[in-house]
Amino acid sequence: MSEEEFVSTFGSLFEHSPWVVREAWRRRPFGSRGALQAAFDDAMRSAPRERQLALVRAHPELAGREAAEGKLTDESSREQASAGLDRLSPTEHARLTELNRRYRDRFGFPMVVCVGEHTKDSILAWGSARLERSREDELATALGEIAKIADRRLTELLA
Repeated sequence: MSEEEFVSTFGSLFEHSPWVVREAWRRRPFGSRGALQAAFDDAMRSAPRERQLALVRAHPELAGREAAEGKLTDESSREQASAGLDRLSPTEHARLTELNRRYRDRFGFPMVVCVGEHTKDSILAWGSARLERSREDELATALGEIAKIADRRLTELLA
């Protein structure tokens, strides 16, 4: 594939961040699906800190403003719905909105969760526990969650 074909095919793996896919393309050839995933992960993790922060900040808040305005990517919309975030009770929505606010205020970026591995209750519980961590730990966790999201999206794309 040309670089443009590669980015067109795999660009949606990383939320509004085609630079990760472009950087991974430079690591070709890929002998397996695992090698492809490793190239994506390496491109993301070896990027300068500011680029990593931009990647994390490109993610929407869970059941946040973008969801309410219908502005989520198709992938994020499906993922958030899979965890029931599109069907929150008013109490659950208020709790998640407050958690999102506290998290962003504390760390300066949205709480990223691979929601396909969670329920709305586990997201609320884990998110609350994450507020006690350091910013560096949370950035590392966010990148790990983004890697899981990309892996799940890649699996779906290749299916």
